[in-house]
Amino acid sequence: MIERVHEHIVNELQQNARTDTFFIPTAILLNLLTLGINSSVASDSDSGVTMPIVFTTFIILVLVVNFVVVICLQKGKQTRIKLINGLLRMYKDQGVEGYYDASLISNYSTRYNLFLLVAVFTGLIAIFVSLTILAEV
Repeated sequence: MIERVHEHIVNELQQNARTDTFFIPTAILLNLLTLGINSSVASDSDSGVTMPIVFTTFIILVLVVNFVVVICLQKGKQTRIKLINGLLRMYKDQGVEGYYDASLISNYSTRYNLFLLVAVFTGLIAIFVSLTILAEV
């Protein structure tokens, strides 16, 4: 039975990692895409009424996607910590806790914080540059 529990926890950790590798690049790609589209729209001086609509739409999209990414990464971080703590307890009960370094939890925490920083920072840059370009036009 303990093998099944271990397998289940490891599978959950793998699913958690796959989810993270989807959300992080998606947010960064959207942020950079928004930056490019808004810059392109701003460079077209004949865009008239549609320009503020495009800018606003993409800024709202960046805000919503980045909000979802932040929530998902925070939940992913919490889930990973709980799963690893469960593994550590299981390893301790089995007498093999020496093979898994508990400091990995803080390493994962730092990694999640850095992922959040990159996603949020690129989103803020996309919004800031878009608003700056809009103000100049």
